[in-house]
Amino acid sequence: MTIDFIFDGPDDAKQTILLAHGAGAAMDSPFMNEMAAGLAACGYRVARFEFPYMAKRRVDGKKRGPDRAPVLIETYQQVVTQLGTPEKLVIGGKSMGGRVASMVTDDLGVRGVVCLGYPFHPPGKPENLRTAHLQTMKTPTLICHGTRDPFGSPDEVAGYGLADTVSLHWVSDGDHDFDARKKSGHTQEGNIAEAINAIDAFVKSTG
Repeated sequence: MTIDFIFDGPDDAKQTILLAHGAGAAMDSPFMNEMAAGLAACGYRVARFEFPYMAKRRVDGKKRGPDRAPVLIETYQQVVTQLGTPEKLVIGGKSMGGRVASMVTDDLGVRGVVCLGYPFHPPGKPENLRTAHLQTMKTPTLICHGTRDPFGSPDEVAGYGLADTVSLHWVSDGDHDFDARKKSGHTQEGNIAEAINAIDAFVKSTG
């Protein structure tokens, strides 16, 4: 499998942060661009890639749904292998991309996981949880999640019994893309900047 990457930040960085996209937007969406640029400015090498269905969209322009879970998982594993030196790697992604990273991480020996808006459950279906593996995670994990995200509210998340290895950074008044209402006094730009600071502190804490 040929993987096309976008790299930001210094090639000789001590740590690389690997980010996958969410279900509906590509690896170079405005959100992903801003996140990658901010992390690169912190001195990290940031690598982005696309799952097969999104890579096909880039070629033919046709929108299609995500690949099935086994394909997503296998792709992520192959990307980590291709990058090499997992002990210097923090993996993660936006929504679905972060979820897939969290599903493969304990088998890969990476430093940590960063999830940008974790899809704890489908919007409006809080009974359909995607949290079982998060209750037994061995790898240090940071979830940056908006307080207004329809994929899981603060009250809901508090009851999920997540592993001690999982920490949360709550994005003030943020939706699934960290955007905030004007009346809240917060902005998407500011929320992304705060998330970047939280990620920087988290990566440093992994050693």
